[in-house]
Amino acid sequence: MHISSGLHSAALIAVRDCMGLLPGERALVVTDAPLRTIGYAVFEAARGLGNEAVLVEMPPRRTNGEEPPAEVAELMTRFDVVLCPTSKSLTHTDSRRQASATGARIATLPGVTEEVMVRCMNADYEAIAARTFRLCDLMRTTKVIRVTAPAGTDITMPVEGREPHASSGLFREKGLWGNLPTGEAYLAPLEGLSNGVVVVDGSMASIGMVDEPIRIAVQDGCATEIAGGESARRLVELLEPHGRDGRTVAEFGIGTNDKAILTGVILEDEKVMGTIHIAFGDNKSMGGSVRVASHLDGLVKRPTVWFDDRLVMEDGRLLA
Repeated sequence: MHISSGLHSAALIAVRDCMGLLPGERALVVTDAPLRTIGYAVFEAARGLGNEAVLVEMPPRRTNGEEPPAEVAELMTRFDVVLCPTSKSLTHTDSRRQASATGARIATLPGVTEEVMVRCMNADYEAIAARTFRLCDLMRTTKVIRVTAPAGTDITMPVEGREPHASSGLFREKGLWGNLPTGEAYLAPLEGLSNGVVVVDGSMASIGMVDEPIRIAVQDGCATEIAGGESARRLVELLEPHGRDGRTVAEFGIGTNDKAILTGVILEDEKVMGTIHIAFGDNKSMGGSVRVASHLDGLVKRPTVWFDDRLVMEDGRLLA
């Protein structure tokens, strides 16, 4: 299998710098057919450092948040470092949570492409980390987050007491986990309390760039009405099997990666500096109470964001 020099370099940064793979540690790479090349590049990078590495390929999952086969879940608990370049996200699964609880350091790379790897893994992750931790510090003392945007977003999300998470790209300590490439500060709003309108005018997880903005009315923490074009129809279809839980306001996040650009791949899009995203579905990984096999992020461009009375972003410009 041919691995380009750019992809090899990006995979090496992921394994060596972001995960901090140490001599003697064992690495597991979980992949599927659509991301086989990325999986192999990451496997080769770990092996090239002289580490014991195992590559396992599973059938693609149907949805973000669907559990991997039980045998894969078991394997994930037995390694020091686990990297998951898969077509659907394993981030919000019980398998990932259980492996993290055993102390494994885990990076999920859902839907990642070679182009995204090469562009975003070459970012300054020390600067991204500093930016991300700063936003998390501010979120920690915030009671209510409000977001408005030119396309029509206007939503308030009570968050008091919820612990923010820093997806800084540096997962060098036991039990740490997050996406690669990365760069976001996020938390789970309190269930049942968010109200307003989210207008997704960037991209939507599992859909890509929207054909026209998706208008999502939110009442008491739940998406009640979804309107727009073909992308909106597709979103309704994706949410349908999961009932009310799938429509829960699950996450508020702010992108902090200055190398990321809007491409339609949500893994990169939600990290774009100057954007925010709001997700619906599973929030268990973030300290919430909703476990459902679906987690769909919607991207909002040019947001203005308040943490209580503090303006932290204005028309897409980060002020914090």
